[in-house]
Amino acid sequence: MTKQLDYHTIHAMFSRFRDSEPEPKGELDHVNAYTLVVAVALSAQATDVGVNKATKELFKIADTPEKMLALGLDGVTEHIKTIGLYRNKAKNVMKMSQILVDEYNSVVPSSRAALESLPGVGRKTANVVLNMWFKQPTQAVDTHIFRFGNRTGVCPGKDVVVVERAIEDHIPAEFAMHAHHWMILHGRYVCKARKPVCGNCIVEDLCPFEEKNFG
Repeated sequence: MTKQLDYHTIHAMFSRFRDSEPEPKGELDHVNAYTLVVAVALSAQATDVGVNKATKELFKIADTPEKMLALGLDGVTEHIKTIGLYRNKAKNVMKMSQILVDEYNSVVPSSRAALESLPGVGRKTANVVLNMWFKQPTQAVDTHIFRFGNRTGVCPGKDVVVVERAIEDHIPAEFAMHAHHWMILHGRYVCKARKPVCGNCIVEDLCPFEEKNFG
C-alpha cells in the first residue's frame, strides 16, 4: 500500500481532474431519486452498462415504487434477469418499494441511516444517492476508488471505510462534491486493474505507483 500523498500533490491531481471534466456524471441511467436508488442497488457485482440495458425498459413502465409493486416480482425479475444475482435483487427491489410506500410516502429519504435501512441498499449505494441526487459531498468507495486510492496514495486504506475516511480527511473540500466520480471514472478507464493506461494518465507525473505501464 502506497503511503499517504501530501496535500499539495493531491490538490494538483484534483485540479487537473476538474480542469479535464468540471462536472463529472455517474454512468447509471435514472429519471428520479427512486430509479437512481434502484439502479445503484442493481449495480452491485454488475456493470453500469449491463444495468442500463436491463433498466431501459423497466424504468419506462416502473419509475415509482407504486408502479414497481404493480409490475410484481415476476415482472421485475424478467426485466433484470441479465444482471448478476437478479433473483435476490428483484426481491430487494420489491421490498424496498413497499417500505418506501408504507413508511416514506413514496419519497426517497435523504439521510444515510434511512437509506441504509432499505433492503439491498448498503453504505456505498446510500452515498451515491446522497451525492448524485441530494448533492451531499459523500464518497461512495467502489473497487475503482479503492484501487486508485491505494495505488496513488491519495486515499490509502485496508478497507472501504478507511478509504472513505481518507478521502474525507485528505482531499481538499473544494473537490469533495465530485471527488468520487473523478476517481471512479479514472479507475474505470485509465487506472485499470490489470493494465493501467499510464501513458494516457493526466496525473501520471504526480503518481508514485512503481509498476507503471506505458505499453
